[in-house]
Amino acid sequence: MNSLHNFTFFDIYEKNAFYKGSSCAIHWEAEDITYSDLFLQTAKLANGLKNLNLPAGSRIAVLCKNHPVFFHLFGAASALNLVLVLINRRLSEDEVSYIIEDTTPSLIFCDKEMADQAGTLEKSFSYLKQCYVVDEGDTEFSNLYHTSPLKTPVPCRPSDPFVIIHTAAMLGKPRGAVLGQENIILANQQILHAFGLDETKTYLNILPLFHIMGINLGLGILQAGGKNIIQEKFDPPKTLELIQEQKVNFFGSFPPILTTLIDAMKDGNYDLSSLEIAAGLEMPDTAKKWESCTNSKFWTMYGQTETSGLITFTEYFTKSGSAGVISPLANIKIADDVDTLLPVGETGEILVRGPLVFQGYWNADKLNVHTFRNGWHHTGDLGMIDADGFLFFKGRKAEKELIKPGGENVFPAEVEKAILEHDAIKEVCVFGVPDPKFGEGIKAVCSLNPGCSLTKDALIKFCGSLIAGYKKPRYVEFINELPRTKNDVIDREKIKAEYT
Repeated sequence: MNSLHNFTFFDIYEKNAFYKGSSCAIHWEAEDITYSDLFLQTAKLANGLKNLNLPAGSRIAVLCKNHPVFFHLFGAASALNLVLVLINRRLSEDEVSYIIEDTTPSLIFCDKEMADQAGTLEKSFSYLKQCYVVDEGDTEFSNLYHTSPLKTPVPCRPSDPFVIIHTAAMLGKPRGAVLGQENIILANQQILHAFGLDETKTYLNILPLFHIMGINLGLGILQAGGKNIIQEKFDPPKTLELIQEQKVNFFGSFPPILTTLIDAMKDGNYDLSSLEIAAGLEMPDTAKKWESCTNSKFWTMYGQTETSGLITFTEYFTKSGSAGVISPLANIKIADDVDTLLPVGETGEILVRGPLVFQGYWNADKLNVHTFRNGWHHTGDLGMIDADGFLFFKGRKAEKELIKPGGENVFPAEVEKAILEHDAIKEVCVFGVPDPKFGEGIKAVCSLNPGCSLTKDALIKFCGSLIAGYKKPRYVEFINELPRTKNDVIDREKIKAEYT
């Protein structure tokens, strides 16, 4: 395989070590890690993994809080043509087990909190050969770093699977979106362009590194040669201290991050004058309050895991209600149900084409054919593009109705499936409602089987035993009978109109 035209994350790490070797790449727990150190540790891990004789394309599962090992693994997997399966730590044990079963990884990396669960997985699946705990003190993990760095990377194609991120479970089970290195490298370049990132900028990594936006921003600042402050998990006072101490220029945000930071500011006198950009999803009042408190700009955008992250960008108040202008490397069109392209100003499904479109869903050939029909990625989202080229998000197609509590993706069908496991439940309809804390909340309208009784709290607790906590309904309402259409199916639109 000719590597003449290849450009990988391992190449980026090596280039930055050569040209920016003494500059800080990562700040972690009061320690500065230079670009030279980052490349050396990554190359040593790559050599250690090489000695395990994993074939190209082998999967490595990662079940961790934010930690520098993510960046070591990005570089090492890049060098050896391995695939990282990035798992949301907030998923239930059954959901994590499904992802492991779906992707059959050879290794799993975890933190101390997840070590027992990862150990159980290792015993349950014969193909999981080893579990490594990344926190300090784990000898097996530290011994995995070879005494000498890898010299010769394994050849790979830009489209080879590099990362698998499981998205919301539209049909009851999550689907693994496969991204190649080229997908993410080009997505990073768009972020550099949109936010004006270079070696002088400092990014605070609050968002989880198993999430596509965390990956976009974290690897983006490393491509730019800037400084990446890693916060293990979001902690409002600590976040404000780091912004002040490290002179942070930008960070990514999902509800309720900004609200909690604004509240935390009342308890201390913080210098946030270095801040230029906060980017993500937010309610207008919160975005306006944030800008007035910090003198920074709040940016909003549109994207999916399937589009390698963000593909539109704008300052929040440039055009009220929009998700921004189309980024340089994405072609976005609006189409009707038979894929006829619609003119400016009309609402239809958002279709995407270009080098940011993912490689497809893991183990889902039929779904991939449907998703990529007629040469476009069908997002399942509805939108409108105005005469100035701004995209306006208009909700989701009925079959891909999605709820986004705090930036996470939840399909109603997945929650409904869990609720229907309860013996007392006869029927249920789940949908999204406005939520003052998380932007969007999950509501369940239920009917009970004859003679049964059930409280809201009991049902919510029951759901939490089956699915991730962020997927549980925050709002529950019991009614005698769910309304039905003339075709005798649950009338979702009527229920949403009446009970939102």
